[in-house]
This record gives sequence, structure tokens and C-alpha cells, in this order.
Amino acid sequence: MTQKRWEHFAHGSDIGVRGVGGSKEEAFEQAAFALTAVITDPESVVPSELVELTCEAPDEELLLADWLNTLVYEMATRNMLFGRFEVQIHGETLRAKAWGEKIDALKHQPAVEVKGATYTELKVYRGSNSSWVAQCVVDV
Repeated sequence: MTQKRWEHFAHGSDIGVRGVGGSKEEAFEQAAFALTAVITDPESVVPSELVELTCEAPDEELLLADWLNTLVYEMATRNMLFGRFEVQIHGETLRAKAWGEKIDALKHQPAVEVKGATYTELKVYRGSNSSWVAQCVVDV
């Protein structure tokens, strides 16, 4: 059984986000935590407000980029951070629930603004231990 987790990896002046999980959906959820962690500690975000999201793309790599860019857009337009995610993927469609709260500069102390997910290092694959990995570089 794969333990789900997120991590960052270095890439020039930008930063890579990687999610690992027992399913593709878990890997996408963990990639979303890694995205939040670029900005603030995900543990500091109270999941009090629900936002439902839908994305579509012709393959799983483009679906990951679209998912992360949708989160970046929602964070910017709603002035929110997200700290809990539920993802369902059916073919080319991703449906998700993201819970979060309005940004509080004193509480969250945002480190950077993420401009968007890029296609650099964009990969969704099954790892050697049957885990799923979803990763890309985000522009900060």
C-alpha cells in the first residue's frame, strides 16, 4: 500500500510540485497540496468553504496541468487558499471538491504567488512500487 504524500523539487527559479498516491486521484490531490505548500503551510488552511471544480483534457498530463491551473485561478479570483481536496477522474474529466478559506496575510504568511502550472517536467505515471505520481513545475 502506497502512502500518499506531496513534495517539492527544485527547477531553476521555479519550483516543482509532485503528488504521490495509491491511485491517480490521490496523486492529483497530493499535487494540489504541494501547490498550496508553495504558498503557505497547508496545515494552516481551515477547510471551511467548499468549491466544486471540473476540468477536461485529452490526456492525464494535460489534465494535471489544467487541474493545477484551475486551482491557481480559483485561489486568485476568490482570494482563497485550499487545504483539503477530493478528486474523481473519469476518462478525460476531472471533478473535484476543494475546501479552504479566505487568505489572511497574518495567519497564512504567503511566501510567493503561483502564476500557473507549466508543461515543464509534466508527468503522470505509475511508479516502481505501483504508486501513482503526478508532477509538474509551477511558475512563481
